[in-house]
Amino acid sequence: MNPDTLRFDSDGLIPGMVQDRAGTVRMVAWLNREALRITLETGFVTFWSRSRQALWTKGESSGNRLRLIQIRPDCDADALLILADPEGPSCHRGTESCFDAEPWPASLPWLGRLEALLKSRKAAASLDGSYTQKLFAQGVDRIAKKVVEEAGEVILAAKNEDRAAFLGEAADLLFHLDLLLVERGASLLEVVEVLHGRHAERAGGPS
Repeated sequence: MNPDTLRFDSDGLIPGMVQDRAGTVRMVAWLNREALRITLETGFVTFWSRSRQALWTKGESSGNRLRLIQIRPDCDADALLILADPEGPSCHRGTESCFDAEPWPASLPWLGRLEALLKSRKAAASLDGSYTQKLFAQGVDRIAKKVVEEAGEVILAAKNEDRAAFLGEAADLLFHLDLLLVERGASLLEVVEVLHGRHAERAGGPS
C-alpha cells in the first residue's frame, strides 16, 4: 500500500477500523502519516490521539497489542480497514470490542468466540467437569469417536424432511469437529485457510 495514494483530511488524519480474523470489529481510531509508517514498519497498530496530540501504539501500557496482518484503503482512499491479530481485549473497558455492549446475533464470526470458549474448557479439562471438559479429559480417541457418531446422525437426518432435526445434527457435528481441532492444537481458521488456498489455486490467484 502506498501512503501517497491515501486521502488524509485537513488535519492530516485518516480513520482506521480494526477487524480481527473472525470478522469482529474491534475498534476505530485515527492515524496520521507517522502512525501509519510506524504501523507498517513495526507490525503493531499505532494511532494518533486527537485528545493528547500524540502517537500511541495500541497496548503500549496494557499489553493488549494489535499485531498487523494487512491494511486496505476503501474505494475513496479516505478510510482504512486494518486486519489484525489482537493480543487481548481491544477496549479500555476490558472487553473484546468497543462495539459489544449488547450480545451479537448469531453469525459466522461467532464461531471464533465458541472456539475460544472450547480452548478455556480444554485448559480446565476434568472427568468431573462439564460435558466438554469430560470429553477433553478422555482424549482424542473419544472425541474422534463422537465426530464419527455425529457424522452418521447428520447423514440419517439428511434423508428425512425434518429441517430442524437436520440442522441440529449438523450443529452437533460442527461442535464436536471443533472440539477435535482444539484437542489437536488446530483451529477452524486453519481449515478455512486450507479451503481458501485451494480455491485460490483453482481460480489462478487470490480471491
